Amino acid sequence: MDGMDKGKLGAVTVARAALTRLMEPSDLAGLALIRVVGPVQAIRIAKGEERAGTETEHKIAGLMDEAGALRSWMGLESSMSRWAPRINDLAPERDLAVIRRLGGGLLIPEDDDWPGSLSDLGLAEPIALWCRSPYRVLPGLNRCVAVVGSRDNTDYGASVTGQISQGLAQRGITVVSGGAYGIDAHAHLGALAGGNEHLPTIAVMAGGIDRYYPSGNEDLLRTIAQEGSMIAEVPPGTNPTRYRFLQRNRLIAALCSVTVVVEARWRSGALNTAHHADSLSRQVAAVPGSVFSANSAGCHRLLREGSAVCVTDAAEVAELAGLCGEHLASEPTGATATHDGLNVDDLLLMDALPARQGSPPEKLSSVAGLGIASVLAGLGRLELMGLAERIDGNWRLRRGTK
Repeated sequence: MDGMDKGKLGAVTVARAALTRLMEPSDLAGLALIRVVGPVQAIRIAKGEERAGTETEHKIAGLMDEAGALRSWMGLESSMSRWAPRINDLAPERDLAVIRRLGGGLLIPEDDDWPGSLSDLGLAEPIALWCRSPYRVLPGLNRCVAVVGSRDNTDYGASVTGQISQGLAQRGITVVSGGAYGIDAHAHLGALAGGNEHLPTIAVMAGGIDRYYPSGNEDLLRTIAQEGSMIAEVPPGTNPTRYRFLQRNRLIAALCSVTVVVEARWRSGALNTAHHADSLSRQVAAVPGSVFSANSAGCHRLLREGSAVCVTDAAEVAELAGLCGEHLASEPTGATATHDGLNVDDLLLMDALPARQGSPPEKLSSVAGLGIASVLAGLGRLELMGLAERIDGNWRLRRGTK
């Protein structure tokens, strides 16, 4: 914030608030545009109020190339067609007023309090963070540990998670998780039980923090908003989707020096968080379980492949927090799933498709944040893969698709 007056900072805040609604998390073309011209000019270009120019487009292409995403980029005009359906929905002042009424605010990279650890995400660093908390400042990298795992935890997993999280909070370490059922919830509960004057826990949400999702965790999330922090990179009113859940996992990993997987099945969202942590040179740890428990198969997989260090209590995890960056491991591979191989546009389109009554392509374009040409092409691919079906000119998920 050095050298930036309050008026300019206010304009940047409003611009970034608008951009979080316009662009999906990890929209690399949009993030590159912001990086090249800044958020205020980026929103003007995205809305068609200003032309980008050849030099700007070349710089965007260079950043996309560095991120390994240039091959999939069709140029700025293509990106603008993807953003166009959402232009009329932009109301950043309204969104900022909503978050203020909730006792929160918008944290932006231009703030002195912006978590420096998020810069390790490179071009995928979030546009901003919507925060709901009595705390303005998030702890530094070595004061945060992620505790994640299965939604269908066992009693063993719940007990271990609670003990580790409570012990970390008692040591002044903030426990970060995703606010979901299962291990996430027990991680937050344990941290709240062990926290005192410091920020005990952070829930990184996949949807807007104006609502408590999942609803079964409302009491817990309400307590986190009052005694810890709820954060999200999407604005108020945004629905959580499969794609946004996957994207928020990178934030959990980036904020923390250590990611601890307590229970995880062979294929699990917790493993996705662990893989993000590994790619960022963060430490990954896993809690061993019964060899007969499917809930621990993912943990044993991480340990067997050398991707994680074995931990059994809070003291061992706290010790690892000082060893961030050592013991790098390769990306594990596993069996394919139904949605493996889909690109980002296809995942966004699948999230937008209704399960029962069909929806026209124009509506899907607005919901998914994709241009109509991308929607039509994506629907064709999903239909060929048996994931979508057409009913009287409208589209829905093929029955049996999850």
